[in-house]
Amino acid sequence: MQSVTIVFLGLAGMAFGWFVYSKFIAEKIFQLDPDFVTPAHELRDDVDFLPTNRFVLWGHHFTSIAGAAPIVGPAIAVYWGWVPAVLWVTFGTIFFAGVHDFGAIWASARNKGKSMGALSEDVIGSRTRALFMIVIFLLLLMVNAVFGVVIAGLFVTTTTAVFPAWSAIAVALVIGQLIHRKFNLTLLSICGVAALYFSIYIGSQLPIALPDQLFGLTANGSWIVILFVYAAIASMLPVWVLLQPRDFINGLQLFIGLFLLYGAVLLSLPEITAPAFNNMLPANAPSLVPLLFVTIACGAVSGFHGIVSSGTTSKQLDKEPDARLVGYFSAVGEGSLALITIIAVTGVGLAATPEIWHQIYDQYGTAGAGTFVQGGAQIIQNGWGVPLGISTTLLATMVVLFAATTMDTGVRLQRYIIQEWGSIYDLPVLNNNILATVIAVGSCLLLAFGAGGASGSGGLTIWPLLALQIRFWLDSRCW
Repeated sequence: MQSVTIVFLGLAGMAFGWFVYSKFIAEKIFQLDPDFVTPAHELRDDVDFLPTNRFVLWGHHFTSIAGAAPIVGPAIAVYWGWVPAVLWVTFGTIFFAGVHDFGAIWASARNKGKSMGALSEDVIGSRTRALFMIVIFLLLLMVNAVFGVVIAGLFVTTTTAVFPAWSAIAVALVIGQLIHRKFNLTLLSICGVAALYFSIYIGSQLPIALPDQLFGLTANGSWIVILFVYAAIASMLPVWVLLQPRDFINGLQLFIGLFLLYGAVLLSLPEITAPAFNNMLPANAPSLVPLLFVTIACGAVSGFHGIVSSGTTSKQLDKEPDARLVGYFSAVGEGSLALITIIAVTGVGLAATPEIWHQIYDQYGTAGAGTFVQGGAQIIQNGWGVPLGISTTLLATMVVLFAATTMDTGVRLQRYIIQEWGSIYDLPVLNNNILATVIAVGSCLLLAFGAGGASGSGGLTIWPLLALQIRFWLDSRCW
């Protein structure tokens, strides 16, 4: 089967969601009011609460929720076949993810920018709030630790991505200052993206690697420490300095990346070599239901999105109608990324024959971000003629930047929760930005190194336990 058929059907469904379904939700259900005074105006402090251009805010929200998850999840989930993955991504995006993000932003903005944890007290009760905030903190802890490990791993295996990934920070700092001074956004967008792609070319010629051992840490462990030191600093800066411009430029970069990938599919018409339903699973293979819905969360629906929507995004909403673009369209963008990931890891870009594909996907969880980079880079080379080294660096950088923006936002959200605890339980010491950030970052490092030693792989050691616990619980149930 040709992958272009899957692309057409999937994107057509998501277009229906954006143009028809989200408009119905906005007008008939949420009844968005352009005159409503959002928390960004009412509580403006130019640090966390700041009215923001809707396209810039879309970039922040999109890249914060996307991360590496809509790439890693679908790349793993095609283990059961491409049909279940495509159906869940398409219908999940239309009816669940878009409404979830859109609704969380709207609900938080209508309640002075409160987080989901704080809102739960108003709706249910104080005990629910206490439990909910613990769950949210632990979720953020796990996400941040895992993404730190994923980025560090890509820096070690794809050294050409190091230079452009760190160059993006310098570009964002400059763009942030110019946006704050009301420079033309279109011109800044063009210059920012051009600078980023120039750095990708330089990076493809200039690999950077850390020593195998540095202060008792492996190269992987050293990168994890560096990444969390950066995340700590970034999370304490006003949102307009780094968070907004970096996420905005990364969002534009993603759309260019999606254009290159989808365009390459149309130009090269790659065949799907993976099975529609995998009938060659080993006896110990995990069950499709419910683990498909655990494996593909971002890209269909994820509770993490609600944390971001109510944690940072709602505090920057300029006009209430902007919530539709920022929330629903971000979910559509993430769904389209998940869809092209499925194409990249099920077609001839990754495996020329079904036999080769089955060798790659012989066990659940053997594929991931690296599989997407390999398959996607080959598709771009076949479609556009871009040298494989440059296309590999481009996609690896895209994965790194998305994971990094999610980690930046995640650490900031952890700080918010710690400070909320300080206010709730009358512990003013926890309201200190620096101390709250140190606690947030320290807990992430403890998770990464506590179970993984000097390599810092603990995050990936803990993460699979979630799926395993669900599976064991289901096995013990009498249905």
